[in-house]
Amino acid sequence: MKVLAIGAHPDDIEIFMYGILSIYFKRGDKIFTLIATDGSKGSLNPDRKLVITRKEETKKAIGCFGDTVFLDYPDGDLSSNFEVAAVLKDHINRIKPDLVITHSPEDYHSDHISLANFTTNAVGFVCPIIFCDTLLGVNFKPDFYVDITKYFISKTEAILCHKSQQPKKYVNSVKILNRFRAAQCNAGPNQYAEAFRWDKKFPYSDIRYLIPPPPEIKSLNYNYNKTKLI
Repeated sequence: MKVLAIGAHPDDIEIFMYGILSIYFKRGDKIFTLIATDGSKGSLNPDRKLVITRKEETKKAIGCFGDTVFLDYPDGDLSSNFEVAAVLKDHINRIKPDLVITHSPEDYHSDHISLANFTTNAVGFVCPIIFCDTLLGVNFKPDFYVDITKYFISKTEAILCHKSQQPKKYVNSVKILNRFRAAQCNAGPNQYAEAFRWDKKFPYSDIRYLIPPPPEIKSLNYNYNKTKLI
C-alpha cells in the first residue's frame, strides 16, 4: 500500500501523524511525505535561515520514511495560494496513493484548514482521505483510534528534532492528547493512541480495512453489589 501524508508545516507530520505512519512503514507500506509551507513564521524573527533550518529538522525527524517533498509556499498564507490544489493533484497523480492523510477542516490554524480543503479537492475520487486530530483535540470528533504505544517514544524523539520550535511544549501536548485518546478506548495507563476521521464520500463509505488496530481495551471489573465500576 502507498500512503501519502500531507502536512502544512515542518513538524506537523510528527505531531499529528507520526504514529500511524510508523505502523504502515513497519509493515512494509510505502510512505510519501509532503510539506506545503516553508515554515518561515515559526519564529518571532523569521528569515531565510529559519526556512533552511526547519527543512533540515524535518529531514532528520521523518527521513526514516523516505525523502520529503517541500512545496515552500509562504507560511501563514496558504489560503490565498489557489494553485496549491493543482500542485497537489500533480503529486497525487504521480504517486497514485491508496490513502492520503492530512489536516482536519475543523482545525484552528488557517493553513491547516486550507490544506484540508485543497487536498480534498485534489484527491477527488482517487483514494480515501483521513483527517488527523487537532492540537489537544479541540473541535475534533474521531471516527477511529490507532494504537501507537510502540512508537510513542520515537514520535517524541522526532518532535524533539525541531529544536527551532521549542519542541518540549509539543511533546507535552501530544503526551496529553495521545494518552487521552487511548483513555477514550478504555486502554491501559501506559498506552497512547492517535485519532482520525475519514472523509465519508462515495465510494469510500467504509475504509476500516485500511486502518491499523485500536488500543486493546482493558478488562472491565464490575462490583455488582455496588453496581458501579471498580
